[in-house]
Amino acid sequence: MIAASNIAMRYGKKILFENVTIRFKAACRYGLIGANGAGKSTFMKILTGQLTASSGDVSIDKDCTMGYLRQDHYEFEDTTILDVVYMGNESLWNLHTERETLYSKEELSEKESNRIGDVEELFANVGGYTMEADAAKLLVGLGIAESFHNEKLSALTGGFKLRVLLAQALFAQPDILLLDEPTNHLDMDSRDWLDSFLKRHDGTIVVISHDRHFLNSLCTHIADLDYQEIRQFTGNYDDFMTANAMILERSRKENVKMGKRISELKGFINRFSANASKAKQATSRQKELDKIQLNDIRPSSRVSPFIRFSPATRLGTRVIDYEEIEKSYDIKLFSAVSGTIGNKEKIGVIGINGAGKTTLLKLLIGQLEPDKSTVVHGETVQISEFPQDSNELLDSNKTAIEWLAQFASEEGITETELRAVMGKMLFRGEDVTKDVSVLSGGERARLLIAKMMLEKGNVLVLDEPTNHLDIESIEALNYALSLVEETVIFVSHDREFLNSLATRIIEISNNKVIDYPGTLAEYESWKKKNIKK
Repeated sequence: MIAASNIAMRYGKKILFENVTIRFKAACRYGLIGANGAGKSTFMKILTGQLTASSGDVSIDKDCTMGYLRQDHYEFEDTTILDVVYMGNESLWNLHTERETLYSKEELSEKESNRIGDVEELFANVGGYTMEADAAKLLVGLGIAESFHNEKLSALTGGFKLRVLLAQALFAQPDILLLDEPTNHLDMDSRDWLDSFLKRHDGTIVVISHDRHFLNSLCTHIADLDYQEIRQFTGNYDDFMTANAMILERSRKENVKMGKRISELKGFINRFSANASKAKQATSRQKELDKIQLNDIRPSSRVSPFIRFSPATRLGTRVIDYEEIEKSYDIKLFSAVSGTIGNKEKIGVIGINGAGKTTLLKLLIGQLEPDKSTVVHGETVQISEFPQDSNELLDSNKTAIEWLAQFASEEGITETELRAVMGKMLFRGEDVTKDVSVLSGGERARLLIAKMMLEKGNVLVLDEPTNHLDIESIEALNYALSLVEETVIFVSHDREFLNSLATRIIEISNNKVIDYPGTLAEYESWKKKNIKK
């Protein structure tokens, strides 16, 4: 369906990738993966034609249509949400605007009257009469209520604007669908809906995502961008990880075996090359030695941070108590919420976007006051927080290391020790003195985690920590939190993250808070049974 041939991308002396040749076949769903900075989004933009490669070509099969997820919503700010979605089907949109223009005129020329008949026929053939219902179905599936559909895009917040652009990409049902981080800003319900929708798509899909559950559920193939090249694997993300580990292990074992043989051959040659009776055998072994080539095991661009949380103070049995709390803004988010959070609990807070998850988290840690009642912390509680919006904590007027220094739990910590902590979070050399204002989303997230490591809190509170992290960083954080023996409270839409960590689920749904003492899988099973009742 779509193929890249000998693609290279260079920025000055820096090579992102080169000699990339790959074909994405029909009816296959590819996960394009790789470390942050490896060039995934750049390669995707080359496929869509938004960027021109330094060398090489992209070809698309004849008569194939292509759609892609746009990242810039500003060009549509003054356009109604439905119209933004309609624009995803260029031919239908052109007919729609022409039809609207013709019908808005009080009088038509003979030529225009004749044209109306042609437009109506073409409009019907490309699905014009069901376009509103089709667009609305996509928007509702992505969590945008019908009451907003005729509003301008500017009426929505940033995350919901990107959902509209996703609906736009899906609307035309193109033969080739290219999606860069489509699950960003989606809650679990919307991610599940998108997963089901894409599985029904008949064409080629190439998707960049850091959501391991999404990649495992959706993908039939993995395209791995590493070593400045793209290798293709059959199967989902877990299949790729298994196959890649086996390939590396086999290469290492073969190198060990060949290394031993090289030593044996060199030893024989050194001992007997001057011996006339052994000269023929020495020559034969030299030829064998010349043919041996060790496997080239290059360093991967994938680097995982080293994350560990160690509390400075032992956490007592009493952590957080709350009784009959409620909170309202323009509308009531929830009321009469009571509960106790104890030691050693890992609580996953879930719910659709806008339900009040962040508000509940801030109430629990004392950053917000409830409209009614109070929240009481145990005497030993020391909270360390990862906010959803990094701007709440990060100071753009400081360098990364200057900002981090203020959170050291121990007095007299040296710059060398600070650099060591930042090094564990992949800040190398001059990276530590970067201005906070120029840090990428991933760097900002890792700097916040470094803060938490320095603070040594005994109650860890994280609001959507995986949003800007690559898969390696997500897995490192996932593992680190699994080792924590104290209390962890976190908001997440990442199923893999929730499934592997949460021992208790709190869901905010329809202005109510459901508190379930079990895992996400157990909660969803319980919820299905109760809904049926």
